[in-house]
Amino acid sequence: MIVIMEVLRYTAFSADPAGGNPAGVVLDATGLGDAEMQRVAAEVGYSETAFLVPGGDGQFEVRYFSPKAEVPFCGHATIASAVAYAERHGPGVLHLDTRAGLVEVSTKVQPDGITAATLVSVEPQSKPISAGDLALLLEALHWTPGDLDSTLPPRIAFAGAWHPVVAAASRRRLANLDYDMAALASLMARRDWTTINLVYRESELVFHARNPFPPGGVVEDAATGAAAAALGGFLRDLRLVVPPATVTVYQGQDMGRPSLLTVEIPARPGSGIAVTGTAVALPDTHRNGV
Repeated sequence: MIVIMEVLRYTAFSADPAGGNPAGVVLDATGLGDAEMQRVAAEVGYSETAFLVPGGDGQFEVRYFSPKAEVPFCGHATIASAVAYAERHGPGVLHLDTRAGLVEVSTKVQPDGITAATLVSVEPQSKPISAGDLALLLEALHWTPGDLDSTLPPRIAFAGAWHPVVAAASRRRLANLDYDMAALASLMARRDWTTINLVYRESELVFHARNPFPPGGVVEDAATGAAAAALGGFLRDLRLVVPPATVTVYQGQDMGRPSLLTVEIPARPGSGIAVTGTAVALPDTHRNGV
């Protein structure tokens, strides 16, 4: 059987095609098996491709694949998918059944004509990172304990996928990213970590982030919505912000793909974290026959 599908390419968390994090989007993946989705994701080559199976009334089952493996949740591909859907069917609210749980995402057209999307994560969690794992992580990153911000303790955070949150003491340390990809990939595979969320706190509510993603076959993500949501939960859990709070995360600058993520942290413990960003189509959208 030949399934004709449209593989869309959007960049998320930017209004400029030259910025943000590119994602593949398949708005109707009905009939595709795991092997086909994995193959398409590898061919697309972006850090993730989202595959949506419509269920009616704004309900979708969603799977996310990197070029190498499936991931339980991907924020930037969710934002890209919602914007792609809104541009074809109008803005509104979608309910996504992901491997991590139910995620709501809403879209609206801004005054400048660019469509923005807001996802609300599953219930966030955070937990300590062991001294041994932290030592291995720093070794793979080529960082030392002296490179860390003592006011933001390293921790493992979750809002759909697990991400160690490691804060640099300086913007210069964050900018100088040169890690051992094989060693980091091995550690992350053993611990089921999706990306490493490296951050620098510029001010109380402004962060810069970088996200190595070797398990997916990608050196670094230019914008990571799932990690931004996990960061929001981490900040609330450790009382490092006073919620409700709005945090701005800048990512991708050091890669030449500037990205902007807005993180809304509700006051109620356990409530999902909202992450907002724009998305725009890339020029090489095309159809694939599978």
